[in-house]
Amino acid sequence: MNLLQHIAASRPLLRKSELKVADHVLAQAALVMHSSMADLAREVGVSEPTIVRFCRAIGCTGFQDLKLRLAQSLAAGASFGQFSISEDDNTDQLSHKIFDTTLATLMDVRESLDPLRMEQAIAALSVARRVEFYGFGASGAVASDAQHKFFRLQVSTAAYSDPHMQAMSAVTLGPQDVAVAISQTGRTKDLLHSAALVAETGATLICLCPSQTPLAELGSIHIAIDVTEDTDIYTPLSSRIAHLVVIDVLAMGMSMRRGPELVNHLKNVKRSLRGLRLTHKAGQKAADSQD
Repeated sequence: MNLLQHIAASRPLLRKSELKVADHVLAQAALVMHSSMADLAREVGVSEPTIVRFCRAIGCTGFQDLKLRLAQSLAAGASFGQFSISEDDNTDQLSHKIFDTTLATLMDVRESLDPLRMEQAIAALSVARRVEFYGFGASGAVASDAQHKFFRLQVSTAAYSDPHMQAMSAVTLGPQDVAVAISQTGRTKDLLHSAALVAETGATLICLCPSQTPLAELGSIHIAIDVTEDTDIYTPLSSRIAHLVVIDVLAMGMSMRRGPELVNHLKNVKRSLRGLRLTHKAGQKAADSQD
């Protein structure tokens, strides 16, 4: 956990005046790194002793140590973190916090991905007779997006977010098929049931879910997506984006394995869609006619 993530996680433990300092540091980390203690105290509207207390509350020995650790976090590209949303946030602050949290999640997942397991997943998908995607709720939307991507890669594919359809799909799979189970918790009962059915058929089961969860244990290939989110309070945001990006990597890896023939196929697909879209000139004429 980098310093900014640690500060965000420590917010509930801080005093009211220290909380003001914390929010300012989270919002203006680069500026704080180049500020003096007096400047920071004046910007936040607190005393210099409050700045010192804040530094110690988050585990820094003093203000200079705070600046040093901020510099290290920023240099490592870790200036993003899981930021708490406040009811006092304006639209600009809300946008920055959500974007920064999502960027932090993507960076963390990228660094923690196991290259060997990604390679195994791409290899299995590349030779699969059928590829089925399973998910519920927000993960169901990810499964549908994955089906849309793989459909264009000349793969027989489907996506199911209904437990009955998943069960019927699972029992019809065979050793040459692949099922991809997507979950932000790894504990959804209906998905675990579907995954167990897949395992019984001998098909390859790729699981995109957190580590040390029941779903992870069922998978033939487990791709860990470990994101800290309270899924009991609100619909997960950044973990969903992480799943989408990992699926993009799998789809791209598979298309590269299939070589030039698939590239030509994708060009034909793109060419077939041209007639369904307005050209720039046609769109401009339509706009002019409405004026």
